[in-house]
Amino acid sequence: MTDPTRSTPTAFEITKRENCFQGFYRLDKVILRHELFAGGLSKEISRELFVRHDAVCVLPYDAKRDEVVLIEQFRVGALNKTANPWLIELVAGLIDKDEQPEEVAHREAEEEADIVFSALWPITKYFPSPGGSDEFVHLYLGRCESEGAGGLHGLESEGEDIRVTVWSFDDALQAVRDGRIINASTIIALQWLALNRAEVRGLWS
Repeated sequence: MTDPTRSTPTAFEITKRENCFQGFYRLDKVILRHELFAGGLSKEISRELFVRHDAVCVLPYDAKRDEVVLIEQFRVGALNKTANPWLIELVAGLIDKDEQPEEVAHREAEEEADIVFSALWPITKYFPSPGGSDEFVHLYLGRCESEGAGGLHGLESEGEDIRVTVWSFDDALQAVRDGRIINASTIIALQWLALNRAEVRGLWS
């Protein structure tokens, strides 16, 4: 039987790294060796790495009305993978300047949904696809007022066409169960809120 208390390997060495493509995003080829669970180092392996800015995702939540504000927009990554590439998502943006994740959260809330967060509750941080990308996501719950939220938003200069809708929490969670919400950060945030809703409503409502 494997011993779960055994220490995790930590050593690795990059022998070569070259840039294969540079646009808004970057693709690198990395040749490396890493420590093995059984000890010693692996043979050299080659991996393509999709280099992205880190991201901030926020679930806007009105604790008094028990409602969430979600956005819907076209996503090129969903082409040919689902019948409809317009996905239901959180307010989100990339950290592409010298700014903190919380600053991005507030900026994107105004740009994408025309709402204001009076507080942010850190949910978690995670790698969405570490097998081939270095993107790191900062996930928050954002305290907001959902009354009057909605409509079409986004920056035309960035090609954004965003529809904002208000959902009861129960309806949003049911959309996860039904497979209508298939965006990872949205699923994680709604499931986290399902587990912590009583505490959040006690403090925010």
